[in-house]
Amino acid sequence: MITEEQVKALIADMESDWIERTISIKEDKLGPAVCALSNDFPNHKHSGYILLGVYDDGKLAGKQWTDKELQTIGGVKTNGNVLPPPSLIVSPVFTFPEGEVVVVEVKPSSYPPVRYDGRCWIRTGPRQTKATGEEEKILTERRAAYVKTYDLAPALGATIDDIAIEYFKSTYLPIAIDKDTIKENGRTVEEQLASLRFFNMKENCPNHAGILIFGLNPEYYLPGAYIQYVRYRGEEMTSDVEFEKKFSGALVTELHSIDDFIKNNIIKERPVKRDSFQEDLIRNYSYWALRELIMNAIMHRSYETNAPIYIYEFSNRIEILNSGGLFGDANAQNFPNASDYRNVVLAEAMKILGYVNKFNYGVKRAIDELIKNGNGKPDFDLTLGTKFKVSIFINKEW
Repeated sequence: MITEEQVKALIADMESDWIERTISIKEDKLGPAVCALSNDFPNHKHSGYILLGVYDDGKLAGKQWTDKELQTIGGVKTNGNVLPPPSLIVSPVFTFPEGEVVVVEVKPSSYPPVRYDGRCWIRTGPRQTKATGEEEKILTERRAAYVKTYDLAPALGATIDDIAIEYFKSTYLPIAIDKDTIKENGRTVEEQLASLRFFNMKENCPNHAGILIFGLNPEYYLPGAYIQYVRYRGEEMTSDVEFEKKFSGALVTELHSIDDFIKNNIIKERPVKRDSFQEDLIRNYSYWALRELIMNAIMHRSYETNAPIYIYEFSNRIEILNSGGLFGDANAQNFPNASDYRNVVLAEAMKILGYVNKFNYGVKRAIDELIKNGNGKPDFDLTLGTKFKVSIFINKEW
């Protein structure tokens, strides 16, 4: 944790391009600052710092920080407007005679270019500016040396012809990149895909994330990239199979099909009479919670295995089973309060497409929604090691 002496030194250092001073925590001020330091364009390979409560000339602003403001500052990490999600630490409040200071430590991203609201920001000297096409290209090339997640690894053997380019251009690009940036540069499709982490320029092929989101046939390169749904008549797998369906294909279209299927084929409603002779409409499962837990399985599963995601609907419960246990910083002791991302590009894409609301938020809200709907708490089986399983129980009144 940063010390008071270190904070004084940061305030006094007026020449560094890795220090931002501001008195504003407005989203359009803090977001670009976090984005720029995450991109680490000068390639310092160390943290940058945002000093909140300090003027540009190094003088303290006499600020006093409230708990609500501190929560707003921390929310930059999880609200999904800076993508991929930044790695940052918000310090405790430092109190000086001239006012209070909060320090946001921003670590350089392993997955540049980082964007705020579709724009890529960098620091050049003491200035914060929007990156040009050439500057973005430098960040994209630098990322090739950082590949740490399977979805960023090249899908060797695949080519640009394996990508549904029109879906990328018409469905994804306009909501991922701001209009001015699209107009300003004349980059090739490969360069556009690479800037959004879907194409490996070094290997001249899509990466696994590009195949998953836009691939014409994702299963050819990733045999387990599908979802198998089975509905049983009874409470066990020995019961008769009533219905089954397979979801495969590019996630840019398949996510919508899955959402519709949950809403129209799994969720059911019926009226229940109360003592006052009034009727309440009850649901067998919470739509929002079930959708969230299935999307969570898609986002967090391991795509290195050939096993699909399984959704089993029994007469008394639904089970979701996917390959890959808890990942990174998440473990049995801190779940669901902590999370990490096995598929950082896939997580970003699902946020942009509107299937993720906030990072490190969905599972906790899903639990609350299930309890409110009468389903009770879901059962998370964290003992399976290489798999993750959640059981969701039918509404007790159903």
